Amino acid sequence: MVRARIFVRAPAGRQRFKVLGALNALPHELVTVTNDTSITATEVGTLVRQRAALTLGVPLTLVLDNARYQRCAQVVTLAASLQIELCFLPPYSPNLNLIERLWKFVKKQCLYSTYYADFAAFQTAIAQCLAQTQTTHRSALPSLLTLRFQLLTKAQFVPA
Repeated sequence: MVRARIFVRAPAGRQRFKVLGALNALPHELVTVTNDTSITATEVGTLVRQRAALTLGVPLTLVLDNARYQRCAQVVTLAASLQIELCFLPPYSPNLNLIERLWKFVKKQCLYSTYYADFAAFQTAIAQCLAQTQTTHRSALPSLLTLRFQLLTKAQFVPA
C-alpha cells in the first residue's frame, strides 16, 4: 500500500475582517460597518447614525448584545440624542439576535470549505454576500430571519 500526502490549501496568517451590522427585522434591510482592525464604540456610533438616517419619524429600537463597546456611555448617549431605544439581550442568547442568524447564513454561503487566495478576495466575498441580501438571497432569508421564537414555559418538576 502506497501512502501519499495530500496538501490542502489554507490561508496563511490570521487577518480578520470585522463586520458590525444592523438588520431591520421586517423588511430585512441591512446596514453594515466594516474594518480589519477592531470594533469599538466609534464604529457602533457610526452604525447607529446610519440606521437612524434610514428611519423617517418612526420610533426605532436597536436590539444589541452585551458587548462592552455597545453598552458604553458614548453609545447610550448617542442613541438618546437620536431618540433611539436600546434593548440589550441577556448574556449567552445569540439565538434571540436576528443578526446572528444572518452571520450564520453568510458563513455558510461564502466561508465553509472555500479557499481565498488573499485577504482582499476574502473581504470581497463577504461584502458581496451581504450586499446581495435584498437581491440574490432574498428568497432564502425570510425563513431564517423569522420573528417567531420558541416560548418556553416554566418547567414542571415531578417528584421521583
